[in-house]
Amino acid sequence: MNAQIKTPMKNTPADEEVKDAAYRVTANELRSFIERIERLDAEKKDLTDQQKEVMAEAKARGYDTKVMRKVIALRKRDKDDIAEEEAVLEMYKEALGMS
Repeated sequence: MNAQIKTPMKNTPADEEVKDAAYRVTANELRSFIERIERLDAEKKDLTDQQKEVMAEAKARGYDTKVMRKVIALRKRDKDDIAEEEAVLEMYKEALGMS
């Protein structure tokens, strides 16, 4: 068996400096991504708090917030999908004698 033993390459001070610089750049970039995500999370929390305030105001004025949430969800959907779902729901209700 002819095994070759490889000796590790020696790192020169210049090699170490390049590695250190690459690490610093990577760490700075990573820190930047993390901080951006943290800022977005804070903005998302602020928006969620604002939505809760609007819903509380609507509820205080007598609106049914559960129905409002359904209307908001429906407005996000495609009209054809809604019509198809309503048709199937009506068919099922008729089949069960609920209409």
